Amino acid sequence: MPTKQAVPAAPSPVDVEQAEAALVEHYPRLVRLAYLVLPPSLGRNRRVLTAHSLAQRSLPRKRGAGTEAIPAPRRADGADPGYAFVRGQVLKAALDAGIPLVRKAWPKRAQLPPLLPQVWGLRLFPRSGGADELALDQRLSTLSGPARAAYVLRGLEKLGDAEVRRVLAEAGVADGDTHSALAMADGVLPQYELLNSPEFDPCSLQARPTDLMRRRQHGRAALVAGAAVLVCGALLTLPGGGWGPDGAAAPPYAQNPAAQQAMNPQKLTRIAPTAWKTSSRTDFSVWPTRGDRATDAGLLRRALAVWARPGSSVQVSATPGTASGPAMGPPQLLFAGTVDQAAVVLLYDGLRVVRYAEADNGDSAGAALDFARVDGADAASANALVVGRTDGNVRYLTAPWVEEAAVRDLLDPTGGTHPLRRTKDGVTDPVPSPAQAGSCTSWEALELRDEVSDRLMTDLGELTPARLTSGSPKAPHDVNGPADLAGWARTACLLPGVRSHGVRSVNSWNYAHQQLPEDNGSADWVCTRAETWRGTGSRALAQFQPPSEKAGAPGAIAARSEGTPACGARSPRVLAGVLWKSRGGQWYVLAAGSTQFASLATTGGVEGADSGRYLAVRAKQGAQAELHGRLTDGTRVGALR
Repeated sequence: MPTKQAVPAAPSPVDVEQAEAALVEHYPRLVRLAYLVLPPSLGRNRRVLTAHSLAQRSLPRKRGAGTEAIPAPRRADGADPGYAFVRGQVLKAALDAGIPLVRKAWPKRAQLPPLLPQVWGLRLFPRSGGADELALDQRLSTLSGPARAAYVLRGLEKLGDAEVRRVLAEAGVADGDTHSALAMADGVLPQYELLNSPEFDPCSLQARPTDLMRRRQHGRAALVAGAAVLVCGALLTLPGGGWGPDGAAAPPYAQNPAAQQAMNPQKLTRIAPTAWKTSSRTDFSVWPTRGDRATDAGLLRRALAVWARPGSSVQVSATPGTASGPAMGPPQLLFAGTVDQAAVVLLYDGLRVVRYAEADNGDSAGAALDFARVDGADAASANALVVGRTDGNVRYLTAPWVEEAAVRDLLDPTGGTHPLRRTKDGVTDPVPSPAQAGSCTSWEALELRDEVSDRLMTDLGELTPARLTSGSPKAPHDVNGPADLAGWARTACLLPGVRSHGVRSVNSWNYAHQQLPEDNGSADWVCTRAETWRGTGSRALAQFQPPSEKAGAPGAIAARSEGTPACGARSPRVLAGVLWKSRGGQWYVLAAGSTQFASLATTGGVEGADSGRYLAVRAKQGAQAELHGRLTDGTRVGALR
């Protein structure tokens, strides 16, 4: 008798309440999905509003006790039926929105501008990402709607190809088109982790005004302006010629001479190539003007104009505490040239370094504008700038006093350096950027040599690389020698914790060396502190580094703090502790303080005390204790936190 094949059970229907709960729970994810599938030609402002509108309209119109259940889509990815249904509705509407309007065909609702939500007088767009996100967005814009959907379903929803074809078919894509969509998606580099970037998050937004000059031409703006004139006329009749401290201020759109000069390429400050050799200062102010497009007036004019008035299509980023407003006067031109198929301009106004980048063909539609604060720079911190990022690599523009450049893997302290070639303008070959890596298998740092010292710098995702130092906070020194390199080998993988934080320098200080109980060897206690350009927001973390069979294994983070003077020049002391298990299975509370501590003690879940700056107390697994110590002058001090 032939064997009967099992018939797959039909999916159970989805209740309207279940679909609504899925929409509320996964709303940010669904809006991100719609934003990525919508055609970039809509513009970022309309894509944001349309993505929210599509997600909000994904539920059925009818609702009530007598409402029939919604048929559930077949699925193999284990997704919640309610979420799978809502996702299918959002995907179908996003694909419909990308279909061009035809005069004879009645438009679908998704093809029209959304009725809700509406925002008047502002343009909304996600926060700017890096060069990799911009490149991915440009590559996705060349795909068809189903191909973009296939790429997003693979990367954002983690679906296999068979499941992607099924979801696309349920969204109305023909069977033959689903195969071609997957083939087109294969042509884009699978950088799926970038889909979770703030660049593609329409729920975390920035706002910019719309075209103010165009708004003034509309009737409503004329009525508002007329009312404002009447009000201002009444205010001018008040005693003193007006009210408040702005009585003598020029109108908002008055032509200010200083602002006009700041936008004139002919007024840019240009420094001679040898000025730094005789200057009393050694910082960005003596960098010479370099680059093969330093005389390109059109490029420079666009860079200055975008700096003064960045449009809604410009991706603007700034390090924390850095103003992104226009220059107060003509800035200094550091560099203008072609870098990896992009035209790049670096400018300096005495407080900030500004990087403008556009397509090499002069198309500024996807221009990027980056700001970094650099006030108080010196020869050690002004020896390089990031001039370009492409495909996970970074290029630097080195200072004129840099004699040699090399690359060193911090995780391989005995591996030596590899020479890094530079152009005549000081632009380096591409270097893998550890700040953009998904894992910490290596950490390529930049080693620059001048007539004073060899300095280690590292990319932390900003315009200015951070300087790496070692030693006591009172007298940090550049990393040199086997001991310093071995210390950084176990610390480098913790640097992503200060990425994009406006970091100027990072110092690693081995403040204690403790013998472990039960002859388990010895451990190092290390305090790592990241100083910022703005002076506030410094971050400190204490590490416990027990013996490890793996070279370069990072230590355990015993404590961390932000905005504290501990472990810095103003307060060069630190105290931290951990719960540690010996090879014999016994748990201990271990603690160590810097040389200023005379005694340590724990209270709470574990009681113990000892004179000196080390402590080891038997404990139980999961025990919690309060750690404190006394300095040599008797002052009671708590642990770093």
